Amino acid sequence: MKILVIKSHPRDESYCHALTDEYVKGALQAGSEVEVVKLNSFSLEQHLKEGHQVKPDLSPELLSLQKSISTAECLVFAYPTWWTTPPALLKLFIESLFISGFAFRYHKKEGLLVKWDKLLQGKAARLLVTMDSPPLFYKLLIGDPGYKMMKGSLGFCGIKPVRRSYFGSVKMSSPQKKKEWLNKAYRIGEKERRL
Repeated sequence: MKILVIKSHPRDESYCHALTDEYVKGALQAGSEVEVVKLNSFSLEQHLKEGHQVKPDLSPELLSLQKSISTAECLVFAYPTWWTTPPALLKLFIESLFISGFAFRYHKKEGLLVKWDKLLQGKAARLLVTMDSPPLFYKLLIGDPGYKMMKGSLGFCGIKPVRRSYFGSVKMSSPQKKKEWLNKAYRIGEKERRL
């Protein structure tokens, strides 16, 4: 399986990145081909000012990243939950790269219904998510807004299924629990190719 791992935590030295590294080790051990990118190494700020009416000019690095997205069979988004959803860096990445003509294409308007082509069909996604809330609390009481956002955005482009793996509460966990989660992330990566 060809996997593109998108590290979306702004800090390199984060537990989220440590979990992601274990996932990558497991996927490589299972024979998957893995490419890893870190969103904090790309300049996305210019896209904050353009809006959706202007098609942004993508740098050669971002065009190369679009190519990696196109050829991947599975996209893995690793991020922390901040204010109930993924960090702004990941949302900006999606808005900047998953654009019309690449990720989707609207049909000419006919009547009241909007139709579009989902240009990224045939891909799956995995979410590796850290949080300070217990996952059960996040899903049942808050309503799992981060997953809904990611599933909706990726599904709009044809990416499905979108699987989630939550790790929390990171803040309240013991060193032993964090070690167990690292082992779990490795096993998830190891099994990804069988999905």
